[in-house]
Amino acid sequence: MPLWLEIIFEIIKITVPALIVFFTVHTLLKQYLANQYKLSSLEFRQNQQKTTVPLRLQAYERLSLFCERISIPNLVLRLRTENMTATDLRMAMMLAIQQEFEHNITQQVYVSDQLWQIIKIARDDALNIINLVFNTIDPDTNAHQYASDLFKFLEQREINSSDKALIAVKKEAGLLL
Repeated sequence: MPLWLEIIFEIIKITVPALIVFFTVHTLLKQYLANQYKLSSLEFRQNQQKTTVPLRLQAYERLSLFCERISIPNLVLRLRTENMTATDLRMAMMLAIQQEFEHNITQQVYVSDQLWQIIKIARDDALNIINLVFNTIDPDTNAHQYASDLFKFLEQREINSSDKALIAVKKEAGLLL
């Protein structure tokens, strides 16, 4: 066999095992690094959940309280006083709803967009009912009569939007646990 062929054969004998070792090390190292990345990602998500889950639960609690506080029967019981006119009660309820909403507006960061829309619909529905019933009476009527008309209107409805919103809050909070 010629000398140059022997040299090529020797180079091949050295190169092929070296390439096999190189590709094996490369594959193992690639798998190791991928596993390390997955592990660190998992640890990061677990640490993040330890922080966000309590915040999200607190948001659901606050939105539940919001739904309760903007329900018209609760508003009437909380805000109506003696010698109050229908106009006074209407303004007090509308102001209370707006203040409650503003107080809880940051909770939208922690809940789904769909739930936040439901919360806004509940707020708007409560305001609409207050105005709708108010427009059917004399503004100088006493607050007791206005409250009575509000209760009659609410009795005609199957379920009010604040109750629907409360159900949605509970349902989404249940998915978190």
